[in-house]
This record gives sequence, C-alpha cells and structure tokens, in this order.
Amino acid sequence: MSRRLTRWAVYVLIAIGFAIACVFLSNWQFERNEDRAAQIELVEQNYDAEPVPLADLIGQDGELDPSDEWHPVTLRGEYLAEQQLLVRNRPHGGTSAFEVLVPFRDVDGRVFIVDRGWVPPGEGDAPDAVPAPPEGEVVVTARLRPGEQLPASGRGAPDGQVPTINLPSIAEQVDGEVITGAYGRLMSEDPAGSVALGGFDSPTDDPGPHLSYAIQWILFALMGFIFIGYIIRTEIVKHREEVEGIPAPVKKSKRKDHDADVEDELLDVR
Repeated sequence: MSRRLTRWAVYVLIAIGFAIACVFLSNWQFERNEDRAAQIELVEQNYDAEPVPLADLIGQDGELDPSDEWHPVTLRGEYLAEQQLLVRNRPHGGTSAFEVLVPFRDVDGRVFIVDRGWVPPGEGDAPDAVPAPPEGEVVVTARLRPGEQLPASGRGAPDGQVPTINLPSIAEQVDGEVITGAYGRLMSEDPAGSVALGGFDSPTDDPGPHLSYAIQWILFALMGFIFIGYIIRTEIVKHREEVEGIPAPVKKSKRKDHDADVEDELLDVR
C-alpha cells in the first residue's frame, strides 16, 4: 500500500472515530431531551392536582414515589417553630436568599419538613428577620419534593442553618420521626402566618436545548466525512496534475497593469 493510500486510510479512521464520538454525544442529548420531556409531563400532571392527605402518598416507610413529585398534599397538626432551620444560598429575588424550613408534626405523629418560603439576606450570615409560622393547630397544603444531596465540596453552615435540603442530615437536628423521603413546598396555611414569606416560582416548561444539540452532533459527524472527502479529493487532483505534467495556471495580468506600462513608455519618450 502506497504512503498516499495509508494516509487516506488514517483520514477515514479519524473521521469514523469522530463520528462515533458525535453519535455518542447525540444519543446522550436525545436521552436528556426525553428526561426533560418526562419532567414537564409530570409537572403538568401533578402540579395543579387536587390535594390528598399526606399518608395517601407517603407511606410508613417515608419514601416518595417519583411519579408523585409536585403533587399537593394536606397535613393537619402543628409547627415545631423552635426547631426551624434556614437553607443558605437559594436563588430568589436576584439574591442569595434563605429558605425557611419548619418541621411540622402531623396528626399521625410523623414529622414532615415544610419549606415555608424564602427571606432576603441580611447584613451578616443570617436574614434580618424571619416571619414566625402560625401557632396551634394548622392545616397545611404543600407540594411534594424530593430531598437534595449534600454539597460535593463538603461545605457546611452555621448553627441553625443547612447548606442544602438534605433530609437525612436535617432529621439528625430535629426531634421525632422525621420523614426523609420528601419535603413540602408550602402552598397555603390555615390559619395563615402574620407575615407572608417569599413564594416559589412555578417550574418552567422550557424543554431546553437538548434536541437541537442532538441534531447538531449528527451534523458534525456528517461534516467530518465531508471534510475528509474534500481533503482526499484535493490530493487526488493534485497528484493527477503532477503525473500528467499539467502546468500550473498562469494568472492573466490585469488591464490596469498594461495601461500603467504604456504610460511609463510615453513618459520615457518625452
């Protein structure tokens, strides 16, 4: 095999390797698009559903079925205000706000973490004021959400605060049988608190760029073959010209160069 054919074979192998990588990345984006579509469908199905008692969706094992995320639930009981916790660095109102977690003891005896909303940051490491929850028996309606992971960086938080809504670690700071499979984002309280906290935005229905990225990776794979084909074709044409002894095309002199030469001759005659 000539050096030229070997080089072309390497070109083709590079194009194939690039195409395989593009196909892998394209499939990954297609999968992300499917996951995002499933999330949007789940929100549309559950977000405005009729509230049901907490026990209907969270059994004694305390686990949350992923198909029940965002579903509203109702609880009757009392807030454990003295065990309130603040979640740091939450993006609300264009600031790094604090979300207010208050344990709620349901009539069945279990403790459910309720995220009552958010408050803006203060001058120091804590908000200037945190509105208190209503006292006595309260009926709470909240949307179910899964807990969060602890920070990968291992960062902590001051006393009375947590870095994320990691329910097992929160349960270690709260008395009673704490449900660790889900928490609730507050929708309403009856009676309501004296001062309302900042509310939560509805989840977006934007599917994201995943589908367009998936198509782009397919196009990149095709462009890789086209580019390699162009390089090989260029080398073939160049080699053929060298073998047949075809001289390189000579550029025609421009008209203005000829006119300039005539003017120079006239000046010399004078």
